[in-house]
Amino acid sequence: QLVESGGGLVQAGGSLRLSCAASGRTFTTYAMGWFRQAPGKEREFVAAISRWVGDTNYADSVKGRFTISRDNAANTAYLQMNSLKPEDTAVYYCAAGDGSNSASYYNRAGRFVYWGQGTQVTVSS
Repeated sequence: QLVESGGGLVQAGGSLRLSCAASGRTFTTYAMGWFRQAPGKEREFVAAISRWVGDTNYADSVKGRFTISRDNAANTAYLQMNSLKPEDTAVYYCAAGDGSNSASYYNRAGRFVYWGQGTQVTVSS
C-alpha cells in the first residue's frame, strides 16, 4: 500500500515536498516513481528512482526543479518540488515498480504495479 501526503496550495515560485509511505517489508526491492494528472489530460511521468542509490530519472519539464529521493529505512519516497509553476498543478501519484532496472526504464505508467491514491498540488499564479 502506498499513501501520499504533502500536497496543497502554493504560490508560483514556491516549494512543496511530497511523501509516499509504503507498507510491507520489501520496499527496497521496488523502484519508485511519481506521476501527475491535470484535469482533462493524461497521466504523465514526473520522476523515478531505482533500487540503486543515486539512480534517478526526470521528465524534461521538471528537470532542475524537482528532486526524487528515497529513505529505505523509513519505507518512504519523496518528491521535493521547487520553483513551482501554475502548469505543475495536478494530482500527483506515487507508484512502485518491480525489478532491478535502471531509473530510465521506469518512465511509463505500465511499468509500475502499485499506486497510491494521489495528492492534489495547486500552484497559483
